[in-house]
Amino acid sequence: MRISIYTLGCKVNQYETQAMETMLQARGHTLTAFGSPADACIINTCTVTAVSGKKSRQAIRRAKREYPDAIVAVCGCFAQTDPKAVAALEVDLFSGTGGRAAFLDQLEDLFRQRRGQPLGLVDNARERRVFELLPAGGLEGRTRALLKVEDGCVNFCAYCIIPYARGPVRSLPLDQAEAEARRLAQEGYRELVLTGIEISSWGRDLKTGETLIGLVEAVCRAAPSLRVRLGSLEPRTITEDFCRRAAALSNLCPHFHLSLQSGCDATLKRMNRKYGTARYLESVDLLRRFYDRPAVTTDLITGFPGETEEEFLQTLAFLRRCEFSSMHIFPYSRRAGTPAAQMPGQVARGVREDRARRAAEVAGDLERRYLESWVGETLPVLFEEEKDGLWRGHAPNYVEVRGPSAEPLHNVLKEALITGAGDGTLFCSFS
Repeated sequence: MRISIYTLGCKVNQYETQAMETMLQARGHTLTAFGSPADACIINTCTVTAVSGKKSRQAIRRAKREYPDAIVAVCGCFAQTDPKAVAALEVDLFSGTGGRAAFLDQLEDLFRQRRGQPLGLVDNARERRVFELLPAGGLEGRTRALLKVEDGCVNFCAYCIIPYARGPVRSLPLDQAEAEARRLAQEGYRELVLTGIEISSWGRDLKTGETLIGLVEAVCRAAPSLRVRLGSLEPRTITEDFCRRAAALSNLCPHFHLSLQSGCDATLKRMNRKYGTARYLESVDLLRRFYDRPAVTTDLITGFPGETEEEFLQTLAFLRRCEFSSMHIFPYSRRAGTPAAQMPGQVARGVREDRARRAAEVAGDLERRYLESWVGETLPVLFEEEKDGLWRGHAPNYVEVRGPSAEPLHNVLKEALITGAGDGTLFCSFS
Protein backbone atom coordinates (compact mmCIF):
# COMPACT_ATOMS: atom_id res chain seq x y z
CA MET A 1 0.00 0.00 0.00
CA ARG A 2 0.82 3.67 -0.32
CA ILE A 3 0.04 5.07 3.13
CA SER A 4 -0.28 8.66 4.31
CA ILE A 5 -0.20 9.55 8.03
CA TYR A 6 -1.43 12.78 9.62
CA THR A 7 -0.44 13.37 13.25
CA LEU A 8 -1.90 15.70 15.84
CA GLY A 9 -0.73 16.34 19.38
CA CYS A 10 2.29 15.75 21.55
CA LYS A 11 5.72 14.16 21.21
CA VAL A 12 4.30 10.81 22.31
CA ASN A 13 1.94 10.86 19.34
CA GLN A 14 4.86 11.86 17.09
CA TYR A 15 6.88 8.96 18.47
CA GLU A 16 4.05 6.49 17.88
CA THR A 17 3.60 7.77 14.33
CA GLN A 18 7.32 7.30 13.67
CA ALA A 19 7.05 3.77 15.08
CA MET A 20 4.13 3.00 12.74
CA GLU A 21 6.13 4.42 9.82
CA THR A 22 9.03 2.09 10.67
CA MET A 23 6.69 -0.91 11.03
CA LEU A 24 4.88 -0.16 7.77
CA GLN A 25 8.12 0.16 5.83
CA ALA A 26 9.35 -3.12 7.32
CA ARG A 27 6.14 -4.71 6.00
CA GLY A 28 6.88 -3.46 2.49
CA HIS A 29 4.55 -0.47 2.31
CA THR A 30 5.38 3.00 0.97
CA LEU A 31 4.84 6.23 2.90
CA THR A 32 3.47 9.30 1.14
CA ALA A 33 2.88 12.86 2.25
CA PHE A 34 -0.60 13.73 3.49
CA GLY A 35 -2.58 14.91 0.47
CA SER A 36 -0.58 12.81 -2.02
CA PRO A 37 -2.20 9.78 -3.70
CA ALA A 38 -2.57 6.91 -1.22
CA ASP A 39 -4.35 3.61 -0.70
CA ALA A 40 -4.81 4.29 3.01
CA CYS A 41 -4.72 7.31 5.28
CA ILE A 42 -4.05 7.10 9.02
CA ILE A 43 -5.07 9.95 11.35
CA ASN A 44 -3.28 9.83 14.72
CA THR A 45 -5.53 11.96 16.91
CA CYS A 46 -5.25 14.12 20.03
CA THR A 47 -7.83 14.94 22.68
CA VAL A 48 -5.94 16.86 25.38
CA THR A 49 -8.31 19.83 25.00
CA ALA A 50 -11.71 20.43 23.44
CA VAL A 51 -9.88 22.28 20.66
CA SER A 52 -7.69 19.22 20.04
CA GLY A 53 -10.78 17.04 19.69
CA LYS A 54 -12.26 19.50 17.20
CA LYS A 55 -9.04 19.50 15.16
CA SER A 56 -9.04 15.69 15.18
CA ARG A 57 -12.59 15.59 13.80
CA GLN A 58 -11.64 18.14 11.14
CA ALA A 59 -8.60 16.07 10.10
CA ILE A 60 -10.75 12.93 9.78
CA ARG A 61 -13.31 14.76 7.63
CA ARG A 62 -10.54 16.18 5.46
CA ALA A 63 -9.06 12.71 4.98
CA LYS A 64 -12.42 11.35 3.87
CA ARG A 65 -12.75 14.21 1.37
CA GLU A 66 -9.24 13.91 -0.03
CA TYR A 67 -9.19 10.10 -0.04
CA PRO A 68 -12.70 9.03 -1.08
CA ASP A 69 -11.47 5.71 -2.47
CA ALA A 70 -8.85 4.96 0.19
CA ILE A 71 -9.09 3.31 3.59
CA VAL A 72 -9.36 5.95 6.32
CA ALA A 73 -8.05 4.61 9.64
CA VAL A 74 -8.01 6.51 12.93
CA CYS A 75 -6.02 5.94 16.12
CA GLY A 76 -4.85 7.90 19.15
CA CYS A 77 -6.32 9.64 22.16
CA PHE A 78 -9.49 11.06 20.58
CA ALA A 79 -10.45 7.64 19.26
CA GLN A 80 -9.72 6.13 22.69
CA THR A 81 -11.90 8.54 24.67
CA ASP A 82 -14.71 9.07 22.15
CA PRO A 83 -14.97 6.01 19.88
CA LYS A 84 -18.65 6.71 19.17
CA ALA A 85 -17.79 10.10 17.68
CA VAL A 86 -15.13 8.50 15.47
CA ALA A 87 -17.47 5.71 14.35
CA ALA A 88 -20.08 8.33 13.49
CA LEU A 89 -17.62 9.85 11.02
CA GLU A 90 -17.85 6.58 9.05
CA VAL A 91 -14.17 5.73 8.98
CA ASP A 92 -13.07 2.24 7.93
CA LEU A 93 -10.99 1.36 10.98
CA PHE A 94 -10.34 2.92 14.37
CA SER A 95 -8.22 2.05 17.35
CA GLY A 96 -7.16 3.86 20.51
CA THR A 97 -3.79 4.45 22.17
CA GLY A 98 -2.60 0.84 22.30
CA GLY A 99 -2.17 -2.21 20.12
CA ARG A 100 -0.41 -0.54 17.19
CA ALA A 101 0.73 -3.81 15.59
CA ALA A 102 -2.83 -5.21 15.68
CA PHE A 103 -4.08 -1.92 14.22
CA LEU A 104 -1.70 -2.25 11.27
CA ASP A 105 -2.62 -5.94 10.88
CA GLN A 106 -6.27 -4.94 10.49
CA LEU A 107 -5.35 -2.16 8.07
CA GLU A 108 -3.63 -4.69 5.82
CA ASP A 109 -6.56 -7.08 6.17
CA LEU A 110 -9.01 -4.35 5.18
CA PHE A 111 -6.94 -3.55 2.10
CA ARG A 112 -7.01 -7.21 1.03
CA GLN A 113 -10.66 -7.90 1.78
CA ARG A 114 -12.34 -4.50 1.55
CA ARG A 115 -14.89 -5.10 4.27
CA GLY A 116 -17.90 -2.84 4.28
CA GLN A 117 -18.46 -2.38 8.04
CA PRO A 118 -16.36 -0.04 10.21
CA LEU A 119 -14.01 -1.96 12.48
CA GLY A 120 -13.26 -0.72 16.02
CA LEU A 121 -10.38 -2.00 18.19
CA VAL A 122 -10.65 0.25 21.25
CA ASP A 123 -9.80 -1.40 24.58
CA ASN A 124 -10.19 -0.20 28.19
CA ALA A 125 -7.05 1.86 28.78
CA ARG A 126 -7.48 1.70 32.57
CA GLU A 127 -6.82 -2.06 32.47
CA ARG A 128 -3.44 -1.86 30.74
CA ARG A 129 -0.46 -3.09 32.74
CA VAL A 130 2.26 -3.81 30.14
CA PHE A 131 4.39 -1.26 28.27
CA GLU A 132 3.89 -1.58 24.52
CA LEU A 133 7.34 -1.77 22.93
CA LEU A 134 7.50 0.05 19.60
CA PRO A 135 10.53 0.71 17.37
CA ALA A 136 12.18 4.07 18.07
CA GLY A 137 13.59 6.28 15.35
CA GLY A 138 11.89 7.29 12.15
CA LEU A 139 12.39 8.16 8.54
CA GLU A 140 15.85 8.55 7.05
CA GLY A 141 17.42 11.99 7.22
CA ARG A 142 16.26 12.92 10.70
CA THR A 143 18.79 14.13 13.24
CA ARG A 144 16.75 13.70 16.41
CA ALA A 145 15.09 10.48 17.56
CA LEU A 146 12.29 10.10 20.06
CA LEU A 147 12.28 7.25 22.55
CA LYS A 148 9.10 6.68 24.54
CA VAL A 149 10.16 5.37 27.92
CA GLU A 150 6.84 5.66 29.75
CA ASP A 151 3.11 5.63 29.06
CA GLY A 152 0.11 6.46 31.22
CA CYS A 153 -0.57 8.82 34.11
CA VAL A 154 -2.31 8.59 37.48
CA ASN A 155 -2.09 12.24 38.55
CA PHE A 156 -5.68 13.06 37.51
CA CYS A 157 -5.28 16.82 37.23
CA ALA A 158 -8.75 18.38 37.23
CA TYR A 159 -8.52 19.66 33.64
CA CYS A 160 -6.92 16.61 32.00
CA ILE A 161 -8.50 13.70 30.12
CA ILE A 162 -5.21 11.92 29.41
CA PRO A 163 -5.28 9.43 32.35
CA TYR A 164 -8.53 8.11 30.87
CA ALA A 165 -7.01 7.98 27.38
CA ARG A 166 -3.70 6.37 28.34
CA GLY A 167 -4.32 4.36 31.49
CA PRO A 168 -1.93 3.71 34.40
CA VAL A 169 1.85 4.11 34.39
CA ARG A 170 3.83 1.57 32.34
CA SER A 171 7.61 1.86 31.92
CA LEU A 172 10.12 0.71 29.33
CA PRO A 173 12.58 -1.58 31.18
CA LEU A 174 15.98 -0.01 31.72
CA ASP A 175 17.94 -2.60 29.73
CA GLN A 176 15.67 -2.13 26.72
CA ALA A 177 16.08 1.65 26.94
CA GLU A 178 19.86 1.21 26.93
CA ALA A 179 19.68 -1.12 23.92
CA GLU A 180 17.45 1.29 21.97
CA ALA A 181 19.80 4.20 22.72
CA ARG A 182 22.81 2.23 21.47
CA ARG A 183 20.96 1.21 18.31
CA LEU A 184 19.88 4.76 17.52
CA ALA A 185 23.45 6.02 17.97
CA GLN A 186 24.69 3.35 15.57
CA GLU A 187 22.06 4.44 13.02
CA GLY A 188 23.52 7.93 12.93
CA TYR A 189 21.19 9.97 15.11
CA ARG A 190 22.88 12.75 17.04
CA GLU A 191 20.21 13.50 19.62
CA LEU A 192 17.72 11.44 21.62
CA VAL A 193 14.61 12.78 23.35
CA LEU A 194 13.23 10.70 26.22
CA THR A 195 9.49 11.17 26.07
CA GLY A 196 6.34 9.80 27.63
CA ILE A 197 2.99 10.85 29.02
CA GLU A 198 4.53 11.50 32.46
CA ILE A 199 8.18 10.49 32.41
CA SER A 200 8.69 11.57 36.01
CA SER A 201 6.72 8.43 36.94
CA TRP A 202 9.12 6.16 35.06
CA GLY A 203 9.94 2.99 37.03
CA ARG A 204 7.02 3.20 39.47
CA ASP A 205 5.46 0.04 38.03
CA LEU A 206 8.75 -1.88 37.64
CA LYS A 207 9.33 -1.92 41.40
CA THR A 208 13.11 -2.12 41.02
CA GLY A 209 13.83 0.96 43.11
CA GLU A 210 15.11 2.86 40.08
CA THR A 211 13.78 6.34 39.35
CA LEU A 212 13.97 8.61 36.31
CA ILE A 213 17.48 9.85 37.06
CA GLY A 214 18.74 6.26 37.06
CA LEU A 215 17.23 5.75 33.62
CA VAL A 216 18.79 8.99 32.38
CA GLU A 217 22.22 7.96 33.65
CA ALA A 218 21.93 4.55 31.97
CA VAL A 219 20.86 6.00 28.61
CA CYS A 220 23.54 8.71 28.63
CA ARG A 221 26.25 6.16 29.36
CA ALA A 222 24.92 3.60 26.87
CA ALA A 223 25.13 6.15 24.03
CA PRO A 224 27.76 8.77 24.92
CA SER A 225 27.80 10.12 21.34
CA LEU A 226 24.14 11.13 21.59
CA ARG A 227 22.90 14.36 23.08
CA VAL A 228 20.10 13.31 25.44
CA ARG A 229 17.13 15.56 26.08
CA LEU A 230 14.29 15.14 28.56
CA GLY A 231 10.60 15.61 27.95
CA SER A 232 8.24 17.42 30.32
CA LEU A 233 8.93 16.85 34.02
CA GLU A 234 6.74 17.00 37.11
CA PRO A 235 8.38 19.79 39.17
CA ARG A 236 8.94 17.60 42.25
CA THR A 237 11.28 15.43 40.14
CA ILE A 238 13.92 18.11 40.63
CA THR A 239 15.74 17.38 43.87
CA GLU A 240 19.32 18.04 44.94
CA ASP A 241 20.21 14.40 44.23
CA PHE A 242 18.62 14.61 40.77
CA CYS A 243 20.55 17.78 39.93
CA ARG A 244 23.87 16.48 41.23
CA ARG A 245 23.60 13.30 39.18
CA ALA A 246 22.22 15.05 36.09
CA ALA A 247 24.94 17.72 36.07
CA ALA A 248 27.58 14.98 36.02
CA LEU A 249 26.29 13.73 32.63
CA SER A 250 28.14 15.62 29.91
CA ASN A 251 25.72 14.61 27.13
CA LEU A 252 22.51 15.52 28.99
CA CYS A 253 21.09 18.75 27.60
CA PRO A 254 20.52 21.55 30.16
CA HIS A 255 16.90 22.05 29.12
CA PHE A 256 14.23 21.30 31.72
CA HIS A 257 10.54 21.68 30.96
CA LEU A 258 8.76 21.89 34.30
CA SER A 259 5.01 22.00 33.89
CA LEU A 260 3.57 24.86 35.99
CA GLN A 261 -0.02 25.59 34.79
CA SER A 262 -0.55 28.37 37.36
CA GLY A 263 1.56 30.57 39.61
CA CYS A 264 -1.18 30.84 42.24
CA ASP A 265 -1.45 28.28 45.04
CA ALA A 266 -5.25 28.48 45.24
CA THR A 267 -5.55 27.79 41.51
CA LEU A 268 -3.04 24.94 41.69
CA LYS A 269 -5.13 23.36 44.45
CA ARG A 270 -8.29 23.54 42.32
CA MET A 271 -6.32 22.01 39.45
CA ASN A 272 -5.34 19.09 41.73
CA ARG A 273 -1.67 19.73 41.07
CA LYS A 274 0.57 18.06 43.64
CA TYR A 275 2.89 21.01 44.43
CA GLY A 276 2.68 24.67 45.39
CA THR A 277 4.61 27.67 44.14
CA ALA A 278 7.23 27.36 46.91
CA ARG A 279 8.11 23.79 45.90
CA TYR A 280 8.14 24.78 42.23
CA LEU A 281 10.51 27.67 42.88
CA GLU A 282 12.76 25.33 44.87
CA SER A 283 13.14 23.20 41.71
CA VAL A 284 14.01 26.25 39.57
CA ASP A 285 16.57 27.47 42.11
CA LEU A 286 18.17 24.01 42.33
CA LEU A 287 18.62 23.81 38.57
CA ARG A 288 20.27 27.23 38.51
CA ARG A 289 22.59 26.26 41.33
CA PHE A 290 23.91 23.25 39.39
CA TYR A 291 23.82 24.69 35.83
CA ASP A 292 24.90 27.93 34.19
CA ARG A 293 21.75 29.44 32.66
CA PRO A 294 19.80 26.24 32.07
CA ALA A 295 16.75 26.64 29.87
CA VAL A 296 13.80 26.32 32.22
CA THR A 297 10.59 26.23 30.18
CA THR A 298 7.00 25.66 31.18
CA ASP A 299 3.28 25.42 30.35
CA LEU A 300 0.62 27.81 31.61
CA ILE A 301 -3.18 27.66 31.57
CA THR A 302 -5.02 30.97 31.86
CA GLY A 303 -8.61 31.38 32.98
CA PHE A 304 -8.97 28.08 34.83
CA PRO A 305 -12.39 27.87 36.56
CA GLY A 306 -12.50 30.18 39.55
CA GLU A 307 -9.38 32.14 38.60
CA THR A 308 -9.83 35.74 39.71
CA GLU A 309 -7.94 38.75 38.42
CA GLU A 310 -6.00 38.83 41.68
CA GLU A 311 -5.00 35.18 41.27
CA PHE A 312 -3.92 35.84 37.71
CA LEU A 313 -1.76 38.77 38.85
CA GLN A 314 -0.11 36.40 41.33
CA THR A 315 0.67 34.12 38.39
CA LEU A 316 2.25 36.96 36.37
CA ALA A 317 4.43 37.89 39.33
CA PHE A 318 5.51 34.27 39.75
CA LEU A 319 6.43 33.99 36.06
CA ARG A 320 8.78 36.95 36.45
CA ARG A 321 10.27 35.41 39.57
CA CYS A 322 11.03 32.13 37.77
CA GLU A 323 12.50 33.91 34.71
CA PHE A 324 11.50 31.23 32.23
CA SER A 325 13.44 31.01 28.98
CA SER A 326 10.31 30.03 27.02
CA MET A 327 6.67 29.26 27.74
CA HIS A 328 3.67 27.53 26.16
CA ILE A 329 0.54 29.44 27.11
CA PHE A 330 -3.01 28.19 26.62
CA PRO A 331 -6.38 29.66 27.53
CA TYR A 332 -8.29 27.07 29.53
CA SER A 333 -10.24 24.71 27.28
CA ARG A 334 -13.29 23.08 28.84
CA ARG A 335 -12.94 19.33 28.26
CA ALA A 336 -16.01 17.14 28.75
CA GLY A 337 -15.33 14.21 31.08
CA THR A 338 -12.97 16.10 33.39
CA PRO A 339 -13.82 17.46 36.88
CA ALA A 340 -12.93 21.00 35.80
CA ALA A 341 -15.68 20.99 33.19
CA GLN A 342 -18.25 20.83 36.00
CA MET A 343 -16.61 23.37 38.29
CA PRO A 344 -18.37 26.62 39.18
CA GLY A 345 -16.80 29.92 38.17
CA GLN A 346 -16.16 29.13 34.52
CA VAL A 347 -14.22 32.12 33.13
CA ALA A 348 -15.52 33.87 30.01
CA ARG A 349 -13.66 33.04 26.82
CA GLY A 350 -12.65 36.66 26.21
CA VAL A 351 -11.13 36.91 29.68
CA ARG A 352 -9.24 33.62 29.24
CA GLU A 353 -7.80 34.82 25.94
CA ASP A 354 -6.94 38.28 27.26
CA ARG A 355 -5.04 36.71 30.15
CA ALA A 356 -3.19 34.44 27.72
CA ARG A 357 -2.17 37.54 25.74
CA ARG A 358 -0.95 39.34 28.86
CA ALA A 359 0.99 36.28 30.01
CA ALA A 360 2.55 36.00 26.54
CA GLU A 361 3.83 39.56 26.85
CA VAL A 362 5.62 38.66 30.09
CA ALA A 363 6.92 35.44 28.51
CA GLY A 364 8.25 37.39 25.52
CA ASP A 365 10.19 39.77 27.76
CA LEU A 366 11.70 36.90 29.73
CA GLU A 367 12.65 34.98 26.58
CA ARG A 368 14.28 38.05 25.05
CA ARG A 369 16.36 38.58 28.19
CA TYR A 370 17.46 34.93 28.22
CA LEU A 371 18.44 34.89 24.56
CA GLU A 372 20.39 38.14 24.77
CA SER A 373 22.48 36.67 27.60
CA TRP A 374 24.08 34.30 25.07
CA VAL A 375 25.21 36.92 22.53
CA GLY A 376 28.99 36.85 22.19
CA GLU A 377 29.33 33.28 23.43
CA THR A 378 29.98 30.05 21.56
CA LEU A 379 27.51 27.16 21.65
CA PRO A 380 27.61 23.66 20.12
CA VAL A 381 24.70 23.53 17.68
CA LEU A 382 23.21 20.45 16.06
CA PHE A 383 22.10 21.63 12.62
CA GLU A 384 19.08 20.05 10.98
CA GLU A 385 17.92 21.87 7.86
CA GLU A 386 18.48 24.83 5.55
CA LYS A 387 15.68 27.32 5.09
CA ASP A 388 15.64 30.77 3.52
CA GLY A 389 19.40 30.67 3.05
CA LEU A 390 20.20 29.90 6.69
CA TRP A 391 21.03 26.62 8.38
CA ARG A 392 18.86 25.96 11.41
CA GLY A 393 19.60 23.84 14.42
CA HIS A 394 19.36 23.73 18.20
CA ALA A 395 21.80 24.45 20.97
CA PRO A 396 21.88 22.15 24.02
CA ASN A 397 19.37 24.48 25.74
CA TYR A 398 16.97 23.80 22.82
CA VAL A 399 17.12 27.38 21.58
CA GLU A 400 16.95 27.56 17.79
CA VAL A 401 20.12 28.89 16.16
CA ARG A 402 20.40 30.09 12.57
CA GLY A 403 23.45 30.91 10.50
CA PRO A 404 24.79 31.00 6.92
CA SER A 405 27.13 28.28 5.70
CA ALA A 406 28.55 27.43 2.29
CA GLU A 407 28.88 23.82 3.46
CA PRO A 408 25.91 21.53 4.11
CA LEU A 409 25.37 21.15 7.84
CA HIS A 410 22.60 18.56 8.04
CA ASN A 411 23.17 16.38 11.13
CA VAL A 412 26.41 18.23 11.88
CA LEU A 413 27.31 19.32 15.40
CA LYS A 414 29.28 22.56 15.06
CA GLU A 415 30.54 25.29 17.37
CA ALA A 416 28.74 28.54 16.57
CA LEU A 417 29.51 32.09 17.70
CA ILE A 418 26.26 33.75 18.77
CA THR A 419 26.08 37.17 17.13
CA GLY A 420 22.51 38.27 17.80
CA ALA A 421 19.05 37.42 19.09
CA GLY A 422 15.54 38.10 17.89
CA ASP A 423 12.10 36.55 17.32
CA GLY A 424 12.82 33.67 19.70
CA THR A 425 15.99 32.74 17.81
CA LEU A 426 19.74 33.11 18.14
CA PHE A 427 21.84 34.03 15.11
CA CYS A 428 25.39 32.82 14.60
CA SER A 429 28.53 32.88 12.51
CA PHE A 430 31.38 30.39 12.24
CA SER A 431 35.07 31.08 12.82
